[in-house]
Amino acid sequence: MKLAIGNDHAGVAYKNSIVEYIKKQGHEVVNYGSDSPESVDYPDFVHPVAQAVEEKAVDFGIIICGSGNGANITANKYQHVRSALCWIKEIAQLARAHNDANILSIPARYTSQQQALELVETFLNTPFEGGRHQLRVTKIARK
Repeated sequence: MKLAIGNDHAGVAYKNSIVEYIKKQGHEVVNYGSDSPESVDYPDFVHPVAQAVEEKAVDFGIIICGSGNGANITANKYQHVRSALCWIKEIAQLARAHNDANILSIPARYTSQQQALELVETFLNTPFEGGRHQLRVTKIARK
């Protein structure tokens, strides 16, 4: 599996632990994130992730900012992106199973690093259920 990850200054430590986890699982990671704790603008690091997901250059994306909201809003501007803001693993599971989310948005200031790793694990290991959910997912994109 190939993943893209992007983060602002609030998510540097989270990104590093997530990248380590993903690589240990045998997956490839493309890092579009900041490596500095100095203030940066999250859209600059989210756009490349969303573009990679939309173009199917990667299977999934992970984005991290302070609240997760700005990153999530930015990613969802892309036509074929379904980014989900998740703070507990049950939300991550439903985002994949029911919404076929392809980007996980993590709020660094409202989750621990351990919780973030659990979100990633759940997100990556939960399949889309399809069926009645496929009809709903098909209706998300504007025509």
